[in-house]
Amino acid sequence: MSDSEQTIDETITDVISADETSTDETNTEVVEAETAEVTDDDGDDDGDGDETTGEGGEKKSKRETALDNEGDIAADYLEELLDIADLDGDIDTFNEGGRAHVSIITDAAVLVGKDGEVLEALQELARLAVMTETGHRSRLMLDIAGHRERRRTELQALAQEAIAEAKASGEAVRLVPMNPFERKIVHDVVAEAGLISESEGEEPKRRVVVMPKA
Repeated sequence: MSDSEQTIDETITDVISADETSTDETNTEVVEAETAEVTDDDGDDDGDGDETTGEGGEKKSKRETALDNEGDIAADYLEELLDIADLDGDIDTFNEGGRAHVSIITDAAVLVGKDGEVLEALQELARLAVMTETGHRSRLMLDIAGHRERRRTELQALAQEAIAEAKASGEAVRLVPMNPFERKIVHDVVAEAGLISESEGEEPKRRVVVMPKA
């Protein structure tokens, strides 16, 4: 293991161990968000609320401003972590689908880890950093080195194969275990095809089942 790999692993382990309870609460929200709609903390729909003026004079809702703040907090936190681990990476933030998104452009595969394990841990730590600053839970999404986008493409293809199999056989098709982010992608593809899907099992072996038409 290289020095940078050891440093990033130790950093993640130290922070998670320091606040296991908060991590569990955040993980619970990730699971619940698999099928939940995105709403403001105060229950307002996205786009409602007072407007503020952002850069360039454009109008932003309170929700958009809050998401911008989440992205900035997470970006600052992750930048410090990269400095600690002595790793290079450019950080970009944007809002999409009612979430703040942070993307790290880097060649450091250690930040992704096997099957995205390190990426998922870093995302939870970034959410905890946001919650510490704002007092609200965050549904922030982190991508590193384009891993999530590549995974999204793979899962969409896998979902299409399962849909075809379910239609041809008339039987339910069970996919391999996935995390909440991955299951949500599959659920969306199945729904768009006019079929029904559901999740079964317990984490971390929870999986999507694609049902044939009745």
